[in-house]
Amino acid sequence: MSGHGAPAPQQIDAAGLRVVVVAGQWHDVITDGLIAGAERVLEASGADWRLVRVPGSFELPVAAKAALDAGADAVVALGVIIRGGTPHFEFVSSAATDGLTRVALDTGKPVGFGVLTLDDEQQGIDRAGLPGSKEDKGAEAADAALRTALLLRALRG
Repeated sequence: MSGHGAPAPQQIDAAGLRVVVVAGQWHDVITDGLIAGAERVLEASGADWRLVRVPGSFELPVAAKAALDAGADAVVALGVIIRGGTPHFEFVSSAATDGLTRVALDTGKPVGFGVLTLDDEQQGIDRAGLPGSKEDKGAEAADAALRTALLLRALRG
């Protein structure tokens, strides 16, 4: 499991930060787990946040850019892409990853990356923060977005 070596979670005071969680609609059990993990972190931090849904992971970058351009301090991007029998997996995974990276660099604002690229559904269940999951990638993505937004605020201070 890739979570080995992850930093221990600590409480974050993110009061005053505006965060948008942008989540795809595919694979709802896994995605709902990711959203719940992000929600736990964001609520505990005191950040002001909202959830918007997009059709799939391919649409995450454009919605993330719109949220940041509209004044959000950070975005948490959540999606699930499961490998199938065609090259579609590689195209969507690459487009989502490259697009979200570009959004972060172009806007100078953080995008917490919670897009799971999976070989099968069980890998997603193991990472979605559900009961019995080994990891909580939604919580990790929210934590990364908050910490980076606070760091950028301090650097620009």
